Amino acid sequence: MSRPERILVTGAAGFLGSTLVDRLLAEGREVVGLDSFDPFYPEEQKQRNLASALGAATFQLVRGDIRNADSVASLFNETRFDSVVHLAALAGVRPSLERPAVFADVNVHGTTVVLKAAVNHGNPRVVFASSSSVYGEREDGPFRETDSVERPISPYAATKRAGELVAHTFHHAHDLSVTCARIFTAYGPRQRPDLAIRKFAERMLDGMPIQVFGDGHSLRDFTYVDDIVDGLVKAIDRDLGFTILNFGAGRKVTVLEVIELLEKTLKVPAEIEWLPAQTGDVRRTWSDTRAAREALGFEPQVSLEEGIERFADWLGDRG
Repeated sequence: MSRPERILVTGAAGFLGSTLVDRLLAEGREVVGLDSFDPFYPEEQKQRNLASALGAATFQLVRGDIRNADSVASLFNETRFDSVVHLAALAGVRPSLERPAVFADVNVHGTTVVLKAAVNHGNPRVVFASSSSVYGEREDGPFRETDSVERPISPYAATKRAGELVAHTFHHAHDLSVTCARIFTAYGPRQRPDLAIRKFAERMLDGMPIQVFGDGHSLRDFTYVDDIVDGLVKAIDRDLGFTILNFGAGRKVTVLEVIELLEKTLKVPAEIEWLPAQTGDVRRTWSDTRAAREALGFEPQVSLEEGIERFADWLGDRG
């Protein structure tokens, strides 16, 4: 009888990471989760994300920093991984403007450390979480993987593009299989507290004004977390050599439309505090997902209305 597939998930305690871990465990795979528990938001929330996984005999949580080459190498020495999903990163456009050097250190140096360890320990398939932010400021759409991405407008976006380039060099030099997943505006249960839908919802429920930067007509391709995780799992299971794929819903809605949907779902009005547009924020994201559909059978299933309902139920259950 063959052993279960063993998968390393970096950033396992986060929004996407913990959701992915639960999915992999439910499918009978063995998972090692690596997380530094960076204090960007409270550790208690991240521990809660992993509450279910921590009770599973097939899950191991390791606290560690992806920049520490010795500890990462030790992790690969202890377990022969069949695949790696590299989600660990410092996230957020605005924080990256304040700490660009740290973002580069974690997101580029840290990614290089993980890829080097993979090459030194059997070349497991790697799925690297990139971002729609690499497309920069665009007036057209939808965004395709063949579009130019040489003009990012935030340090965060630049680090994600750099991560893709580093991944390609490891593929070219060492035949490492890497799928770069360009993720579009994820939302859903366990969403980080700094992200728009959660931040809006919590402030609305507390009777506080929500902050909208610009005129509210920025377009976003909001993509439900389970759909993104489904794409990541499909990418784990397919060796595509080196490829870049969009993981998005393939639709665009304005920030104001999302606020209206939150008002309807939460049954509370939104008071808006209008603020100037922020440096580094793009006016639109909009994915063309044909390449991911053809390569992986990626087909988002959750409508924005249903996704907001599910998110609101989760928020309500948390009290």
